[in-house]
Amino acid sequence: EEVPSQTFDNKDYFCGKETFPVYQSIFTEEGETIRKIAVETEKPPQIEIHVWTIRKGILRHFYVEKMSKREFEELPYFKQITRTTPSQWKIFSEGEAQISQMCESRVCRTELEDLVKVLYLEKSEKGHC
Repeated sequence: EEVPSQTFDNKDYFCGKETFPVYQSIFTEEGETIRKIAVETEKPPQIEIHVWTIRKGILRHFYVEKMSKREFEELPYFKQITRTTPSQWKIFSEGEAQISQMCESRVCRTELEDLVKVLYLEKSEKGHC
């Protein structure tokens, strides 16, 4: 008999809230770190990738690119880190806009890390939804 496993897709895990997967990829080359946070949306069905280029802790470049799920599936270097809700994603996007302005001239390592933590949802206890 199979025991149902606790996966990111399990609605009970997030109290039945609408969630979508979040992926991450981090490259370091020539003293620069390129961090990409990608989210898969259903309406429209696409992948939104937020790209941060960080040099010596300073956010040098930030942009957003969009692509189809099929194109995204061909990229080998992303791994799923969590699922998030539309409201958490909105908080992330708004915070990102503020940080991109703040961090053009100063080191922002902790701010960027804290922003990514916004996407992680608290696991709900059964019966506490």
